[in-house]
Amino acid sequence: MSCEPRRGRGCLAQSEEMKGMTHILNEKAGSVTTAEPTIEKETRSEEDLDLPWQVVVHNDPVNLMSYVTMVFQRVFGYPREKAERHMLEVHHKGRSVLWSGMRERAELHVQQLHGYLLLATLEKAG
Repeated sequence: MSCEPRRGRGCLAQSEEMKGMTHILNEKAGSVTTAEPTIEKETRSEEDLDLPWQVVVHNDPVNLMSYVTMVFQRVFGYPREKAERHMLEVHHKGRSVLWSGMRERAELHVQQLHGYLLLATLEKAG
């Protein structure tokens, strides 16, 4: 890229591209060299997509235990006893795997948990 003079003020900037680098000459700032952003293509094999994914809930100091139990019942349809077991695991161990399965459903569960303000993540099983 080159620049054209602007009404007698001279050339403001000039850029030369060199092997993924951009070198900019600026009369006021001097010479600056920056790296071009690298665009990575995410490739997934069908095996990666089919792997089971886990919905993991993490402990937080905000939500009451009774509230967390209720959320587990609503989001996952768990009976109260199972929801309480997971809530206690989160409370004592800091995290609990609530659900495992296909990625799209796992993403939906994580999104629902975030709607209830619970700290939840999606992780690959294994």
